[in-house]
Amino acid sequence: MATGASKFTDAFLSEIPKTDLHMHLDGSMRISTIIELAKKNNVELPDYTVEGLRQKVFKSNFSSLVEYLRCFKYTVAVLQTSEALERAAYELACDNFAEGVRYFEVRFAPQLHAHLPSKASEEGQVLDIREVLRSVNRGLHSACDEWNKKMHARQATNTLDCVREPEYHCAIIVSALRMFDASFSEYYRALVQCHKHEGMQRIYGLASMSLVTAAVAARDEEGIPVVALDVAGAEKGHPARDHQAAYQYAQRHFLNTTCHAGEAFGPESIYQAITLLHAERIGHGYHIFSENMVSGKKKDKAKALVNNIIQYVAERRITLEVCLSSNLGTMPGLKIQDHHLGRMLQHRLSVALCTDNRLVSNTTIVKELKLAINTFGITLKQLRDIVITGFKRSFFSKSYREKRSYVRCAMNYFDFICSKHGLELPRHCYVAPPASPQTGDIPAVAAEGATQVSTAPFVHKPAAVYRNGKSAFAVPTKESS
Repeated sequence: MATGASKFTDAFLSEIPKTDLHMHLDGSMRISTIIELAKKNNVELPDYTVEGLRQKVFKSNFSSLVEYLRCFKYTVAVLQTSEALERAAYELACDNFAEGVRYFEVRFAPQLHAHLPSKASEEGQVLDIREVLRSVNRGLHSACDEWNKKMHARQATNTLDCVREPEYHCAIIVSALRMFDASFSEYYRALVQCHKHEGMQRIYGLASMSLVTAAVAARDEEGIPVVALDVAGAEKGHPARDHQAAYQYAQRHFLNTTCHAGEAFGPESIYQAITLLHAERIGHGYHIFSENMVSGKKKDKAKALVNNIIQYVAERRITLEVCLSSNLGTMPGLKIQDHHLGRMLQHRLSVALCTDNRLVSNTTIVKELKLAINTFGITLKQLRDIVITGFKRSFFSKSYREKRSYVRCAMNYFDFICSKHGLELPRHCYVAPPASPQTGDIPAVAAEGATQVSTAPFVHKPAAVYRNGKSAFAVPTKESS
């Protein structure tokens, strides 16, 4: 059987179950949709063809972070109606599911899309924060229903495969902004104008608090799957403490937390995220090793701080949402072979590969996996660890019991796809028996009183043995079916 990274074909990478835990709605639209929405809502674009926008805005390479961020001027501008938000969310979900992403969390800043109470959308409704969330959720829900129906129909007619496919799921992360001004959106304009007596840092905190209270209410009162609070935007000069009250509110109301940190600023940004905001995951975390970016400390103290941060993040399994292509786009001088992902893996940090912005970074999750594999020589076991980390460290919106069952299903399906493509996992990679179709749990016969579990890789053969050297149940093959 093949074991080398060179044997990871596009078909294999497309078929394995995947996640994307860090993906921005406004950075992951279809260009054709941007053009159509711009024409419909009289939004001016520098060009109205896909090719033209690729050349002028959504380029293959950017000369600076400013040029990279310029793309969002146009995507946010066309996402100012309920209809546009719903469509963008639906298409994003379909694009992810089409490449084998089984679970993703889409993040966006609702306050960039919310209208003033006196400003109504084209449907005659006020587009407040709650309506922004409803609109996105409608699009996501429609896509999930559509793709899960297809998946269940496919499995119902396929009696040869013994392992269930993981269902398609997604959730919402709301992003507060570290900084903004009155030009960012109508919502922010009103906020700044109504609080002229406040300093901007105080206003940043007011905005993040108003966002998290609306998000928690939408989750609790309407069942919208808002699973986490995030803070994004310029790190330097805009410390995490401005949003500490919002994060405390989120944690008191059992809302998960993540935080953009260490993307364009040094380890101190990550330090603030984990000690002030108590973030459970870190968006990017690229500069976690950058001792040279620690300010105001001698070299030995900077090194000690970095080592302590690495140790803290590693021990607590604070997952780094790594976005390779995005980092290359926002740091033009960075070469992929110098990316810190290699060091993250050497330090055994918890890592999940993500896209960040599918459109702006011209990427997909399969592209991100290929980039990591080809650059850092990722082995099959490392690939499995990275992929399954995405499922394990997701902010899955259902119960803990359901999440465990879902993760187990994803693990089983990953190993099944390996077997299908002739890839052999190391013998110590335990594969649980297929889950019960009724409950999603491992059958009791495979779990009760087990003293030794087989560590053999999953293969199609009758009477697969999973406990005590005895056959727990039979796994059919094409030949035996």
